[in-house]
Amino acid sequence: MSRSQLRPVGPSAGPPGDDTGCTVLHVDMDAFYASVELLARPELRGKPMIVGGSGNRGVVLSATYEARAYGVHSAMPMMRARRLCPEAVVISPTPGVYAEASANVMEVFRSVTPLVEPISLDEAFLDVRGAARRLGSPRQIGEWIRATVEDEQGITCSVGVATTKFVAKLASARCKPDGLLVVPAEQVVAFLHPLPVGALWGVGEKTEEVLRRLGLHTVGDIANTPVSTLRRALGSAAGSHLSALAWGRDERVVVPHEPDKSIGAEETFPVDVDDPVVVTRELLRLSERTAARLRASGQVGRTVSIKIRFADFTTITRSRTLPEATDVGRTVYETAVALYEALGLERARLRLVGVRVEGIADAAGAPHQLQLGEKASGWREAEQAVDKASRRFGTGAVRPAALVEPGGEAPPAPSARPPSSRGKRDR
Repeated sequence: MSRSQLRPVGPSAGPPGDDTGCTVLHVDMDAFYASVELLARPELRGKPMIVGGSGNRGVVLSATYEARAYGVHSAMPMMRARRLCPEAVVISPTPGVYAEASANVMEVFRSVTPLVEPISLDEAFLDVRGAARRLGSPRQIGEWIRATVEDEQGITCSVGVATTKFVAKLASARCKPDGLLVVPAEQVVAFLHPLPVGALWGVGEKTEEVLRRLGLHTVGDIANTPVSTLRRALGSAAGSHLSALAWGRDERVVVPHEPDKSIGAEETFPVDVDDPVVVTRELLRLSERTAARLRASGQVGRTVSIKIRFADFTTITRSRTLPEATDVGRTVYETAVALYEALGLERARLRLVGVRVEGIADAAGAPHQLQLGEKASGWREAEQAVDKASRRFGTGAVRPAALVEPGGEAPPAPSARPPSSRGKRDR
């Protein structure tokens, strides 16, 4: 299907609604990480499958809806997920493929409008008011996005269409999976008020507990509570904010994406580690992964930082600014190791290590300057060749010798989640 065509959607899209003025779309991929893994494993379609770490400390990154029927959800400890759904196939996360799939999906969104605000790898807000002449009404645009993403990427998404970001996000959650829901402007209050208080942005466990002590269980209860009462219970700003949301008022606009200010990766060890050899090898893996992401995005960075989490969960960071920006894994690694060795942690038990590059800039605007005595051909060219091999033969086809076991296999990555999966439950 070309991107100029429209295709009708199935019954999961829900009944038609008046989308006049509903120019905000929230698009959320369905079980994104699991769906991406299924592209390479079509034989697992229709079966319970879990993406995540398989060790004692592994957590669920994503699960197919067949596994979710057993109560499995993202961020759940893997041991509990296995108890709930023992027949599920467990797949380790595949670094790199999610970012690539996300970039392809975001390209579809930006073919509709430049006003795209990514929230994570698998969701974004769109302001489509400028696309009406070309693609039709907001609902038609949402239908087009669903059809195009499925046709071109082989995965599905759900679309909420509303007058505000807040309501659009709620709508996409209500029509999952593979659906579209329009909340007409005149039906916003009727849509919101039956929902539980936890549906409101800003209501976490503690706030929900306070609201329930006040006898407030639904959004409608909050809407019909005096603002002064909410302010006394929650604070002036929070009380006013929740009161406005309960009536469907949300002044936030779609803010186009700004380039990442930092790129990095981190890993949790299956068991606490006190062997510097293991730690430095993991720093090498993370540095290579981070540099590859920099090159893939056409960016470079000047500051390298490491993150260390001890067995007691105490966490520290250290950083160093380089003379010039880089996207070379060897440079990132050498800096990371120097930062680690300067801490003198040879016998400390570590739970997690991370590497991050900050001070991000467009690589085109920061050409590489040869240092005195440096050869014109070196690590950058070698790593660019690795990038080409990885694109052709798959991630890990070529790797540093330190990351290859005696039998020729790569040591298993200890992580249960990729670096950019934080902050959102995969749905």
